[in-house]
Amino acid sequence: MRFLYTLAMFLATPVLVLRLLLRGLRSSPPYQRRWLERFGSFEAPGFSGSLWVHAVSVGEVNAAEPLIKALQRSYANAPLVITTVTPTGAARVQQLFGDSVFHVYLPYDLPFAVRRFMKRVRPRLAVIVETEIWPNLYFACRRRGIPLMIVNARLSARSMRGYKPLRSLAASALRCVSVIAAQSRTDAARYRLLGADPQKVLVSGNMKFDMPIPEGAVAAGAAMRAHWGARRPVWMAASTHDGEELAALEAHLKVLQRLPDALLLLAPRHPERFRLVEHTVRNLGFRVATRSADGVPAGTHQVCVIDAMGELMPFFAGSDVAFVGGSLVPIGGHNVLEPAALSVPVLVGPYTFNFEEITRSLIEQGGAERVSAADQLGPHLLQLLLDAPRRERMGDAAQLVFERERGAVRRVMRLVDGLLQE
Repeated sequence: MRFLYTLAMFLATPVLVLRLLLRGLRSSPPYQRRWLERFGSFEAPGFSGSLWVHAVSVGEVNAAEPLIKALQRSYANAPLVITTVTPTGAARVQQLFGDSVFHVYLPYDLPFAVRRFMKRVRPRLAVIVETEIWPNLYFACRRRGIPLMIVNARLSARSMRGYKPLRSLAASALRCVSVIAAQSRTDAARYRLLGADPQKVLVSGNMKFDMPIPEGAVAAGAAMRAHWGARRPVWMAASTHDGEELAALEAHLKVLQRLPDALLLLAPRHPERFRLVEHTVRNLGFRVATRSADGVPAGTHQVCVIDAMGELMPFFAGSDVAFVGGSLVPIGGHNVLEPAALSVPVLVGPYTFNFEEITRSLIEQGGAERVSAADQLGPHLLQLLLDAPRRERMGDAAQLVFERERGAVRRVMRLVDGLLQE
């Protein structure tokens, strides 16, 4: 099975390279750069015994931030290697950690590329964040005696179905893993069903609850509110995907009918869509500001497109209500904890399988509400924007859930210490 998988990877490689080039030509030049790294070809940093953390993209990098900082504190003399798959993930690593870590793109799961990568970074520990099962990479770790962890591990029902044709291969790969620290009991059960050793699977909680609130985010949010009008109703549509921006703009039209001075902060998930979303908003006749051109929207603007990465927290802090995207379309939802940490009431759509238990907990405790369909977003928003006491109760409940669930990083660090001592 592994031979067939590797053969398929080799056959798919020209398509993968062509995709990188096309994405670079169309909208995202970073996809063209450093492409040799995806074959394990890069200048060796000249160290050994590194601690290697893999976080596929922005969301995983954000989730790993408190763990990476804990590793830097506890193992100050160990080189730290961070791998990502996407350029946006790479940009977030640079933004958070600068030159204090060595960043390189994860190689394709081809035996020769994995060997090159291992020879150059020479890890003594491998930490995979959330859900990334690469058989050749996992077997290479076992052959070299490198302890391998999956932390903040999650496995949705949809991912389980995706692994079904390769279940035996996934199971053999998971047997290379020393510890699987799952976000929830449901995730732990699914890893066991997929073939992981039950003795190596435990529940550590979600590290995203341990994320630090950026210094000055609350003050920056208050300053923005003072600029655009402290009493204005303001809501945010964060991490939106294709189809969700139109739903948000239609909802905003309904809000404006009742609250004509309302402001929408619209933050598309992917940078390559920033310009398209801005043009869409302008073509629909809204008075538009953008983060890149205007900085902070003024009192006359109706919509602000946040065309910048890693700047959501101050905008959350300045909002009355936050809708978290990827949930009106079947993407599975994004991080509901960022607004919750700032006591901001949360709205989500019907598709939240990526954050199943967190979202359920927030809804059950009264910190979030589910919108059944796109046309219901406007009515939900209006109810909340017109009811300040209810917003305050929801915000307090959301923040309470966030505080209650903290501690996952401490539990994961105990596992890291145990593996490194062994």
